[in-house]
Amino acid sequence: MQHSIDTASLGPQGASMGQAIESCVHCGFCLPTCPTYATMGEEMDSPRGRIFLMKEVLEGQLELESALPFIDNCLGCQSCQTACPSGVDYGGLITPFRAYAEPRRTREPLDRARRELILRTLPYPARFRTAAVLGRLARPLARVLPGSLAAMLRLLPERVPRPRPLPEVFPAQGARRARVALLAGCAQQVLAPDIGWATLRVLARNGVETVIPRAQGCCGALAMHTGAADQARRLARRNLAAFAGDVDAVVVNAAGCGSAMHEYGLLFAGAPEQDAARRLAERTVDVSVFLAGLGLRGEPALEQPTAIAYQDACHLAHAQGVRGAPRELLRAIGNVRLVEPAEWELCCGSAGTYNVEKPETAAELGARKARNLLDTGADLIATANIGCLTQITTHLRALGHDLPVLHTVQVLDRAYAARASSRPGG
Repeated sequence: MQHSIDTASLGPQGASMGQAIESCVHCGFCLPTCPTYATMGEEMDSPRGRIFLMKEVLEGQLELESALPFIDNCLGCQSCQTACPSGVDYGGLITPFRAYAEPRRTREPLDRARRELILRTLPYPARFRTAAVLGRLARPLARVLPGSLAAMLRLLPERVPRPRPLPEVFPAQGARRARVALLAGCAQQVLAPDIGWATLRVLARNGVETVIPRAQGCCGALAMHTGAADQARRLARRNLAAFAGDVDAVVVNAAGCGSAMHEYGLLFAGAPEQDAARRLAERTVDVSVFLAGLGLRGEPALEQPTAIAYQDACHLAHAQGVRGAPRELLRAIGNVRLVEPAEWELCCGSAGTYNVEKPETAAELGARKARNLLDTGADLIATANIGCLTQITTHLRALGHDLPVLHTVQVLDRAYAARASSRPGG
């Protein structure tokens, strides 16, 4: 008997869900690139397996709770989209499906409490800073705490940096070539505030004036990708208003945030904000793409010959389809030799809060990624997302290596500073 999905009953996002399911021809090209299939080896822990499960649930042929263990194992990295010859929009299926599933599922008390803690803390920098400072004090308890709580503590940096609020405007140096707005980010402001400042300095050196709207907030990525759609929309509405100004682009320096903002059209499908959401999504661009398109000024160069391994952040490489721009920027730096790690397509295991929710799988992926990066012989790792940076640093240290892990703009910032200091009178 043939069954079909009543996409109309799923609301405005039903069309994208149905289209993704119908597009999948179950060819299996996605299997080698899927991190959970690579580590677990189970068909239901592959993209095509999950698509089948979601189809069965939405058709009423399978109980939701039977499918959820496999759906929950998905990192949402979207590596399957890069590999898919049929153009299946897996992201347009998994995100709405998780929003569909969340109010219909049952969570254990500890699981529910952990989820609430994350959703009420990470998107708010002041709250997250307080939690991170307290977490550092509690880190010795990681040995006796349950897996997810222990993972939270181990991922915290050795020292929580002091707050370094960004200004409302950062002027361009020399003739102005562009004027942009910058998404400040949430966890990044707490864990690595230098990324924001490095972004401002690099943009300024390239003739870009940057506005940092005070009214902005979290992009909603964390809530959106874990099924908390109402919270994601509340957070996103704030940014629809904050970034409505006249700028050439809205620049983002965290791959997960940029990916989420590109999904605003789907998030607000059928809502009054739909057109505004699509306009903002169209104006949003990763900082590497913006700088590569603009063209770098000057001749940035590191002081010493340096081998750099670029680690592709999934939500830049897979979700946004961007791999060339960051490499182009790194190759433009003097004294840099770019090296490529094996298994670039596999997620590092960070994936938003995955390394807290599924610490065993995330740790396996993190160690695998760290070993692949070490095998390149690199002196430095560059990446495009705070989650990747934190995860990789943690697992490099677990393997006994203190290799620096920096955002691409931090490498550029150092190169510009080194060039300036090498000049007479610099």
